[in-house]
Amino acid sequence: MSAKDLYEKDYYKLLGVSKDADAATIKKAYRQLAKNLHPDTNQGDKTIEEKFKEVSEAYDVLSDSKSRAEYDDARRMGAAGFGGRRGPAGGRPGGQNVDDMFGGGGQGFGDLSDIFGGLFGGGGGRRGPRRGNDLETSIKISFDDSIMGATKTLTLSTGNVSTRIPAGVKNGQQIRLRGKGQPGEPGAPSGDLLINIAVVPHPVFGRDGDNLTITVPVRFDEAVKGADIKVPVLAGQPVIIRIPAGTKTGAKFRARGKGVAAAHKTGDLIVTVDIAVPKDLSVAALKALADFVTETSDFDPRAELMRKTGNADDSRKSSADE
Repeated sequence: MSAKDLYEKDYYKLLGVSKDADAATIKKAYRQLAKNLHPDTNQGDKTIEEKFKEVSEAYDVLSDSKSRAEYDDARRMGAAGFGGRRGPAGGRPGGQNVDDMFGGGGQGFGDLSDIFGGLFGGGGGRRGPRRGNDLETSIKISFDDSIMGATKTLTLSTGNVSTRIPAGVKNGQQIRLRGKGQPGEPGAPSGDLLINIAVVPHPVFGRDGDNLTITVPVRFDEAVKGADIKVPVLAGQPVIIRIPAGTKTGAKFRARGKGVAAAHKTGDLIVTVDIAVPKDLSVAALKALADFVTETSDFDPRAELMRKTGNADDSRKSSADE
């Protein structure tokens, strides 16, 4: 990067932040811009792709405190006189010329690399080669991929990177890939790649830590008499869950080892039962239901509730008075 390029590029304006913005503000602004400009969501748009590269370049400089300080110094030098035309001999009414400042006949400030060593790779032995900056990006993955793991190709300002998303990654988690960031100076390691994970919800399964969750409807007779019911799993063949007689809505059962495969153990599948009520009944079914009501008229499902609230003595009387 030339000195002129350096001071003419306004990285703060590119990110939409003020010159005194703190690191958190700069990071937040970059994340939002990177999300909107990411090539994955703007495939084939070269203008957006170039804008994404510019934003990434701006963040690379401003996210590193030393690079930012050197950049700010360069901008101040530029404002003080870069780019002006050389005036008549003996004066510079048009502003200081770059050649005058950085190499003209022993005048000015000396060699450019002495002043901006961090940005141009110089430094006269004052420091070792600098490690590459970290890069940050976001990726949206399916629920299945978050549980099983997947190989994804990411488009970055440095090019395409193929990486393995580990099994069991969670929504909102950030994973770090060593050495996949910006290249370092010769002899220095590359920076890291930070990937923010967004998991698309599943229409059937949920997640609670290392356990998967599912709600399964059952028939009334299955809940009353008990039954062996078939339950789907995220991968593989369905499992059979035995529910006992008298099972209530909301009861939970466990299929061991059918959850998330974690490093220390594999989670379970937690099955919640929901008693399904049919909407349309035939005449014969309605008659059977009436017979059932008659045969179970002594059963009061709210008797215990009334007893606990002190209304047990009035419950049947109130019903009779009506």
